[in-house]
Amino acid sequence: MAIRRIFVANRGEIALRIIRAARELGIATVQAVSAADRAMLPARVADAVAEIGPAHAGKSYLNKEAVLRAAIESGCDAVHPGYGFLSENAGFADMVEEAGLIFIGPAPETIRRMGDKATARSIAAQAGVPTVPGSEGRVEGLDAARAAAEVIGFPVMIKAAAGGGGRGIRVAQNPDDLATLIPQATAEAKAAFGDGGLYLERFVGRARHVEVQVLGDGRDAIHLFERECSLQRRRQKVWEEAPAACLPPEARESLCASAVLLAKAVGYRGAGTLEYLYDAGTGAFYFIEMNTRIQVEHPVTEMITGIDLVREMIRIAGGEPMRLSQGDVRPRGHAIEVRINAEDPANGFRPAPGTITGVSLPGGPGVRVDTMLYPGYAVPPFYDSLLAKLVVHDESREAALARLERALGELAVEGLPTTAALHRALVADPAVRAGDVHTRWLEAWLDAHPLTP
Repeated sequence: MAIRRIFVANRGEIALRIIRAARELGIATVQAVSAADRAMLPARVADAVAEIGPAHAGKSYLNKEAVLRAAIESGCDAVHPGYGFLSENAGFADMVEEAGLIFIGPAPETIRRMGDKATARSIAAQAGVPTVPGSEGRVEGLDAARAAAEVIGFPVMIKAAAGGGGRGIRVAQNPDDLATLIPQATAEAKAAFGDGGLYLERFVGRARHVEVQVLGDGRDAIHLFERECSLQRRRQKVWEEAPAACLPPEARESLCASAVLLAKAVGYRGAGTLEYLYDAGTGAFYFIEMNTRIQVEHPVTEMITGIDLVREMIRIAGGEPMRLSQGDVRPRGHAIEVRINAEDPANGFRPAPGTITGVSLPGGPGVRVDTMLYPGYAVPPFYDSLLAKLVVHDESREAALARLERALGELAVEGLPTTAALHRALVADPAVRAGDVHTRWLEAWLDAHPLTP
């Protein structure tokens, strides 16, 4: 193992997750903190702390120079970027490697190629992986977008080429929509990613969002089966399951095989996720993008496979060959994850930072809570609102739903509103229990079932 000290270039529950995995490997950690995060739990748990700048993310967690300088000065030999922030920034990965440190993730060139969604589509198509019909690479300007849309056929999705997390996406029903929405999508993509480039895809109306977890060492790659993430609000995932109950066995086999094919084609190193749209009506699936990092929803995969993905990432980055073969991965049971955010679902999901006055977490067999919360912690208003991930596992989906309902009943976060109320309503809904949902289902459900305080 070439890694002795990891710089954790992230915050919140994923930072704590990295620290714990490193400690189990006997590796020391240094936690990056902004001025607003000195009191967060990862800073208390890490072996050392390095302040990287003021509260504003652009001046701290997104400041490549400040992060790298702190990693070097703190004597680290590796950087783990977690998810979000700089995790898919090829320029940052370049800087880390040029400084002689190890970037715990894929090679910078892989991030660069697969991080551009339009380029990733082309690579997938060349590898024989089905893609949603769309533009040939980026569309430069409104005239090019109109021409591409006429070939694809309306409605079309306008998507940020450098995007992720649902940002920079619009749906155009006709040419007039295109003229209105292209400038909006460009501006949002530029603000979110520093890159306003766009591409177009055919809009699949009642699609299921299914993604495949892969793990590679740059030479070989395997899959750890799939997850379904169809319950989304404003294209942000709120509820994830593994495996995807909507997939028949033959579709699962083909889907997972295509993900491994693409991971091998790009020499993938570390943990990554290939995202697809699945049309349950036709049985067709289409690659849409690759996330070249660990995902928020990785715990459901860990629960059904028993494999610690973060620990495997660190081992691979440290020079160890991949210890797993495809035959070693045997899924068991069903897992569900719900995201507990500091948002008020009874008030338009308004962000709700504040001080945690009390926390009661559920327990028992098959229950996992990834969180950095503790009584007295002041949730800052500057960052993503994710507070915790409640994950359950049981022998079947029906049993997992019952366990989730019980766990949600035990969960209490006092001092501010959270999205736990949303999940208590969803777990009781007949359509959710039957698995009869799609990527646009939740927003319509919220319109019909407004949550009250």
